[in-house]
Amino acid sequence: MKISNILKNTFIVLALGLASVSCSDDFTDNEWWWGPVDDDSELTEKPRYMWIDAAANFQRFANSKENIAEDLQKAYDAGITDVVVDVRPTEGDVLFKTSAVDQVTKLANWEGGYHFHERTATWDYLQAFIDAGHEIGLRVHAAMNTFTGAHSYAYDLGDMGLGFRDDSKKDWFTVINYNGNLVNVMDCTDDSYRTKFFNPANDDVQQFLLTLIGDLAKYNVDGIFLDRCRYNDWASDFSDVTIKKFEDYLGSSINCDTKSIPETYKKQWIAFRAKTIHDFIEKAAETVHSVNHPIQFGVYVGAWYSTYYECGVNWASPKYNAANQYPAWASIEWNRYGYADHIDYLLLGAYAGADKLYGSTEWTCQGFCQLAKEKLCGDVRFSGGPDVGNGTGWTEGKRPDAVTNSIDACMSSADGYFIFDMVHVRMYEYWNAIKTGVDKYKSTIEQK
Repeated sequence: MKISNILKNTFIVLALGLASVSCSDDFTDNEWWWGPVDDDSELTEKPRYMWIDAAANFQRFANSKENIAEDLQKAYDAGITDVVVDVRPTEGDVLFKTSAVDQVTKLANWEGGYHFHERTATWDYLQAFIDAGHEIGLRVHAAMNTFTGAHSYAYDLGDMGLGFRDDSKKDWFTVINYNGNLVNVMDCTDDSYRTKFFNPANDDVQQFLLTLIGDLAKYNVDGIFLDRCRYNDWASDFSDVTIKKFEDYLGSSINCDTKSIPETYKKQWIAFRAKTIHDFIEKAAETVHSVNHPIQFGVYVGAWYSTYYECGVNWASPKYNAANQYPAWASIEWNRYGYADHIDYLLLGAYAGADKLYGSTEWTCQGFCQLAKEKLCGDVRFSGGPDVGNGTGWTEGKRPDAVTNSIDACMSSADGYFIFDMVHVRMYEYWNAIKTGVDKYKSTIEQK
């Protein structure tokens, strides 16, 4: 049965007053666990993570182990303890060994103008980071864009990825409601849909991704993080596959005379999407630990929980009562599909403006972290922090003060610090700003 049209604004979320939510938290403020280490490896320092985006850093790293080693040393000297290396960019090919999909040979970024940079080196990209990082004492994690499989580049650079190479995989990709019409995202030329997302509810997609995750877990990384482990947006997915699974979830068929998800099923639809992602996270965690038990499995998410449900993600603890705090859209079913208890660590994009570091609400770095701590209920440790190259006040650089203060704002409320992205740190020479912030935070802790 074909069902469909649902617009992005079908469900209007009402902002309601905050309700008090209490969760147990067994973690101390200045101790954490991370491994591939044994049970005697208690560490007394909160970790500081730096993300290394594949495309943004490709020109510098694609063909140079020397550049990799140089920048990892700078990160280490600045007080970074962990780096996260993106090895599956949005077009869906990879920078690690696997027979499941092609290797990345070129990526586009803005360095020197927007154009492609080619990779001619044959050495293992991910292993080069592991070797260089471990040699100096950095922990090295691998990250992959999850539910993406192709990318259509701007400025007529062309199309890349599995979706453009193999027409037989078209039904793997999400069906979106685009201006009231159902469209496979591979047929959509709107700039908002240049990155082509898979349908998370497609079993073949999930098995393909689990194969990639299993191959990635064979490396001697310290951890694996999934990025974009979500639906593209509120307008997806409305394929026959997804609607059939939703009907199975409901235990009944939907009256589709209006070609929309009826308002009656709003909260069930939201919970169903969260269940889809929750169940995949559970499978991914099992895959990682079955292949390489000691390494840690985690996820990157955006901190804006009040609207992040539009991507089908509940990154909170199942103990957190979101239905009490967000009754306009959350339900008891939604609560059950929080996946914090299935991951070992969480990276939180606390992407507030450069002048919004301190506070207690969303869209402040500190507030994002404080609210996340409430929602995670002690199920998993997390690091939060800013995007220091995008967003209000960050785009022109010249904000070392904000970088420095963001470390205190986030680490005082989280289990660690997270900064995106190395390309911005290098471009704006923020290494000393990070070191100053780390040193100040350590000094504050020592005085307590």
